Amino acid sequence: MVLLSGGLDSATVLAVARDRGYACHAISYDYGQRHGAELEASRRVATELGAVEHKVVRLDLGSIGGSALTDDAIDVPETPSEGIPVTYVPARNTVFLAIALGWAEVLGARDLFIGVNAVDYSGYPDCRPEYIAAFESLANLATKAGVEGERFRVHAPLVDLSKADIVQRGQQLGVDYALTVSCYSADDSGRACGRCDACRLRREGFAAAGVPDPTRYA
Repeated sequence: MVLLSGGLDSATVLAVARDRGYACHAISYDYGQRHGAELEASRRVATELGAVEHKVVRLDLGSIGGSALTDDAIDVPETPSEGIPVTYVPARNTVFLAIALGWAEVLGARDLFIGVNAVDYSGYPDCRPEYIAAFESLANLATKAGVEGERFRVHAPLVDLSKADIVQRGQQLGVDYALTVSCYSADDSGRACGRCDACRLRREGFAAAGVPDPTRYA
């Protein structure tokens, strides 16, 4: 089970899981985010990287607000800020992993892959190694499969890598990053703003890796 946002990191994780020999079911979320370009990207990536199945689950995290990614009244910042930025979506990875866990249990899958990163990232609390370890413990306490001894594992293969390392790993695995969308404020055609934190981290990653940036900018 691979959480697939359509961005650079999640595309790399799908490639990593496939390279490890897994038959990959990909799950994406239409959660009330600002644009649908990343969902279109997730469909392209799932097809290109050979996912067995790709499911898009609809949620409405916008109804609780609290994030620049789900509330149009909150501007996406164009400069780095101190602390956890307003682009943090409350409990997003917990909700996403919980739903992915449910589908994994239905399918009989026991391995969940997620593209969180705690090196070149925006400081989100649900991207840290200790969070991944805690969710894995929860998964094995809260499911029929877990209590019957069929242990779940939550894999975060990018968690300790720099963005440049991630780009290089994806290059080795044949990921076409031109298919991906990382921007928080992409337009309807998927062109990036070039100014938000996600764009900055992505651009710096390609530059540090010495790889041409295939991102389409508005």
